[in-house]
Amino acid sequence: MTGILGTVHPILLGPFGGLSSIELTAAVSELGGLGGYGLYGYAPDRIRDTIAQLKDATSRPFAVNLWLPTGDEVVPSHLDLTPFIDALEPLYAEVGLEPPEPPTSFLPDVDAQLDAVLEAEPAVLTLVFGAPSHELVERAHARGILVVGTATTVAEAVKLDASGVDAIVASGSEAGGHRVSFLAAPERSLVGTFALVPQVVDAVHVPVVAAGGIADRRGVAAAFALGASGVLVGTAFLRTRESAATDAHRRAIAGAADTSTVLTRAMSGRLARGIPNRAMREIEASGVIAPFPAQNWLTGKFRAAAGAQGRGDLVSLWAGQAAGLARRETAAEVFAELAAGVPASG
Repeated sequence: MTGILGTVHPILLGPFGGLSSIELTAAVSELGGLGGYGLYGYAPDRIRDTIAQLKDATSRPFAVNLWLPTGDEVVPSHLDLTPFIDALEPLYAEVGLEPPEPPTSFLPDVDAQLDAVLEAEPAVLTLVFGAPSHELVERAHARGILVVGTATTVAEAVKLDASGVDAIVASGSEAGGHRVSFLAAPERSLVGTFALVPQVVDAVHVPVVAAGGIADRRGVAAAFALGASGVLVGTAFLRTRESAATDAHRRAIAGAADTSTVLTRAMSGRLARGIPNRAMREIEASGVIAPFPAQNWLTGKFRAAAGAQGRGDLVSLWAGQAAGLARRETAAEVFAELAAGVPASG
C-alpha cells in the first residue's frame, strides 16, 4: 500500500467534510501517512486554493475527498422549504439568527468540483457515495492522480473494483460521520468492519483500506490480520488539537463511551453517526427533516453560528463507536500509536 501511495506508513487520515484543516492534513502527511481533506460543498475556486495551501504546507502526498451525486439530491426549486425552516426556527433564534432565505443552489456542480481537483493535481482523489466513471479514472491517472473509492458492502466494493479505482476503503458501520452507501439504503448496508474487510479483500483485486472502529494499535493490527493493506482513521484524529473540530466537539469525543453514538438523519438528511445533543434530539422529536442536501444546508446555518459561539449542543458531533479509545490530543501521538500496530511487512 505504501508503494502505491508514496507514503512511509499505510495510515490514512479520514477526510472530514467541514472539519478538515490544513494543519492536520499536512501533519499526517509529514508524519509519513496520507493526510486527507474533505472538500464537501467547496466551490471550484476554493478547491484550487485549498489544494494550493496543502501543497505549501507539505511536500508529501495527500488526498482530497469529494462526494459523488447519488441522484436523490433535491434542488431548491423543487422543494418548499417553509415547513422545514419553521421547524428549525427555535434553533436559529437560539444563536441569534433570522430564518434563512432559500438559496439558488444547495451544492456546487460536482463536475466543476472534479475539474478543479484534476487541475490542481493532488496525489490522491478519494470518493464517497458512488463509483467513478472510467473516464474520470482515466483523466485522473493521466494527471498522475490515484483514485480511491469507498464501499460499505461487498457489492459496492465489486462495483468500485470494476470502475478501475486504485484502492478501496471498506468502511464499517462503526465509523463516524455519514454512511456513504450507494447501492442500497444505508440502513440495509450496516456491515461491521470485522465482517466487511475480509469479504471485500476476497472479492476485489486492488488493495483494501479498513475504516471504522480503528483508534489504536490493536485496531490496526486487527485490520491487517483481516487482510487489509492499510487503515483509515477518523475520530481519533478528530479529537486532536490540529483538527478543525470545536473544543466542545473534542470534549464530547473525550467523554464518549462505546454506546455514546447513534445513527441519525437529523443534521443532514442522510444517515450519519454522531453523539446526540440538543439539536439532534429536538429535530428528531419534531419529525420534520428535509431531504439531503436541503437539511444539511438548513442546519448548517445555525451550526456555524453555534460553533463560533462555542456551543456543543447545536453542532454536529460526528464520532465513531471507538470514540472511547480516542485518548490522545496531538496528531503525532495518535500517529505513533497507530504505527505501532502496523506489522513489519505492512
